[in-house]
Amino acid sequence: MKFKWLLLTLFFTISTVLIGCEPLLVLDPKGPQAETTANVIWISIITMAVIVIVVFVLLVIMLIKYRASKQSEDYEPPHIEGNPIVEGIIVGIPVLIIIFLSIVSVKSVYEVESVPDGYEDQEPLVIYASSSNWKWHFSYPEQDIETVNYVFIPTNRSIEFRLYSFGPITSFWIPQLAGQKYAMADMVTKIHLAAEAEGEYLGRNANFSGEGFAENTFNVTALSQDEFNKWVDEIHSTADELTENKFNKLLEPGHLGQLTYTGTHLDFSPAPEGEHAGHNHGDENKSDSEAHSNNDSSEHANHEQHK
Repeated sequence: MKFKWLLLTLFFTISTVLIGCEPLLVLDPKGPQAETTANVIWISIITMAVIVIVVFVLLVIMLIKYRASKQSEDYEPPHIEGNPIVEGIIVGIPVLIIIFLSIVSVKSVYEVESVPDGYEDQEPLVIYASSSNWKWHFSYPEQDIETVNYVFIPTNRSIEFRLYSFGPITSFWIPQLAGQKYAMADMVTKIHLAAEAEGEYLGRNANFSGEGFAENTFNVTALSQDEFNKWVDEIHSTADELTENKFNKLLEPGHLGQLTYTGTHLDFSPAPEGEHAGHNHGDENKSDSEAHSNNDSSEHANHEQHK
């Protein structure tokens, strides 16, 4: 009886707590990529719930049906051979579950890594998102503006974020619009998304990167295309220009509020892609070529001198 009341108390306590919780952002998608992720989570939850329920039901049946009975001390249970049907079920069903979840996972990975469905023929808006301790810098090369700790995007348009870091590895994450993607120092990674509803969304760094990690967040505002264009025009008429000196100060460790500039740091501090990728390998190759050229010239001069 006490056990029954304990279970009822636990049930009502958990129900009361869950009723007061806000909905999980990752399960409230506002774009196709986030919707794919949410669907995979729901499929996984339902699959695991079915497995748990079936296992507990079978456990109760086994405990009741095959519980120990009062037998004499010299009682010997009958010898039972293995049942191939039962063995096939207990091995085959887990294998089928793994295959099913693997197919769902692989299919969803390809979907979220590509341009959102319905936006394949649309030119994406490219935004460079770079992190530093503990800030996010958003560069719009097409609009020639840069923001800190906030980003505006137009709705119903494909957005391509190009990610990299000026410090430790971070993880770019907007739960209601897309999954997580790492931002690293010597390469650019890409994440595609689209916002299908106007509003404000929370973004953050989901990878621990030091003492300021907890506040390494940013705001995402989705506007109509007309409102987005007005915002761009307003920035060009009111914001200060971003200089190399100002940008170097922004890179210093610490927290900042939301800032806006005209121009981008890409002009004097390019992203690590193309010839600038991987410790400026393009420049190193150029330097090696120049060194070989100088060596050839020196050898030719020495040869002429001996002649």
